[in-house]
Amino acid sequence: MHDALHTRLCDLFGVQYPIVQTGMGWVAGPRLTQATSNAGGLGILAGATLTFEELLPAVREIKERTDKPFGVNLRADAPDIEDRADVLIAQGVRVASFASPPAERVVKKLKDAGLVVMPTVGARRHAEKVAALGVDAVIAQGAEGGGHTGVVPTTLLVPQVVDAVDIPVLAAGGFFDGRGLVAALAYGASGIAMGTRFLLTQESRVPDDVKSVYLDTPVTGTVVTRAIDGAPQRVIRTKVIDRLEGAGRLVAFPRAAINALRFRKLTGTPLRELIREGLSMKRSQDLTYGQMMMAANAPMLTKATMVDGHLETGILPTGMGVGVMDELPTVAELMERIIEEADATLQRLGA
Repeated sequence: MHDALHTRLCDLFGVQYPIVQTGMGWVAGPRLTQATSNAGGLGILAGATLTFEELLPAVREIKERTDKPFGVNLRADAPDIEDRADVLIAQGVRVASFASPPAERVVKKLKDAGLVVMPTVGARRHAEKVAALGVDAVIAQGAEGGGHTGVVPTTLLVPQVVDAVDIPVLAAGGFFDGRGLVAALAYGASGIAMGTRFLLTQESRVPDDVKSVYLDTPVTGTVVTRAIDGAPQRVIRTKVIDRLEGAGRLVAFPRAAINALRFRKLTGTPLRELIREGLSMKRSQDLTYGQMMMAANAPMLTKATMVDGHLETGILPTGMGVGVMDELPTVAELMERIIEEADATLQRLGA
């Protein structure tokens, strides 16, 4: 392996390759996480979509399957964030990742226990903010990324973030091969983080018929919408998304309320808890009541589509890179191919 592919991120995480599999909600289970770590990268468990009772068994399952470092993704605003942090600390998890800025006390607690803290940002000012909190690294996700995403393209965001902070930066949003890894390093990043590329591997939890929808999606087949939960989210354009986009507020609210109640029954979530979660999101994100109802049950809508295989639900988060993926390798095959291609690219450039 070319020396340039061993970055300071490898030393920070204790991994062989500067490649991270992101903690995609519902998708990044123990099997995918351990497969990534065993293949030389950093696998991240989707802890944010696990209940507190599910978190510890999932972490222990990964530890039974690998002795390599791995991470766990957490919701920064989870009411039980302190308890979840305690689980990670007690189990010796290497990395705690966040989709939004964690509180300074949480950062300190995790760092004092020896964990690496790594949030995801979508703007330079966000990177500066979390760096001031003392985090160890950041994932800079450009607009090409899947799920909740920003508006700045990856090629502009990554250099901005690299120039703004002194901590290692991972580039995310549109990466899928070894050439992209070299490009990220050229921008000054210390590695890449990928979601959709790992979603489309044999070890991800997504059913094959749902993966087929992803594989059939062209580069132009995604859209960024606020209609799901009020925040910009890149998803596959489906009939459901088109209906949500076209619905006015008077129509959107009852439809969202009906969906929320339907999925409350499916998941067994108490109505009081659903309402409390929704009101919390409404206050923090300035949502309409229709968006509030959708936000409260959006994770379950995503699970119903992506993991349970109910394609009629129509919520399929994805990055734009989905349009250039046409097969389902194992994680080990994918990692080996990326590193070999990155090495060949560096050789071609005379690096």
